[in-house]
Amino acid sequence: MKLLIVEDNVQMREMIKLFLRDLAEEIAERGDGAEALAAYREIAPDWVVMDIGMQKLDGLAATSQIISAFPQARIVILTQYDDPALRQAARDAGAQGYFTKGNLLPLRQMLEREA
Repeated sequence: MKLLIVEDNVQMREMIKLFLRDLAEEIAERGDGAEALAAYREIAPDWVVMDIGMQKLDGLAATSQIISAFPQARIVILTQYDDPALRQAARDAGAQGYFTKGNLLPLRQMLEREA
């Protein structure tokens, strides 16, 4: 499996990568949603793990861009916000899952099932 992690916090990005590394043959990283579409085009990942709150382009907008260009893209949101309105916005943007950073286990379990 190829993963693309889009997360602006370097420490969090490293933690996600360490937690998921045995599930993937390749893990690419980007630090902002503004880089996500180009990275998707370049890497063609099986899954994108996308943060919401980023500086230049937030994860919901980046998710929408990727899904518009690549309707088959599989994107999950990983965020600190456990908010029903954001969950719905993520679904509306095309995300296939929504997980909080406080517990990465459900994310891992979903990726294991989909691998």
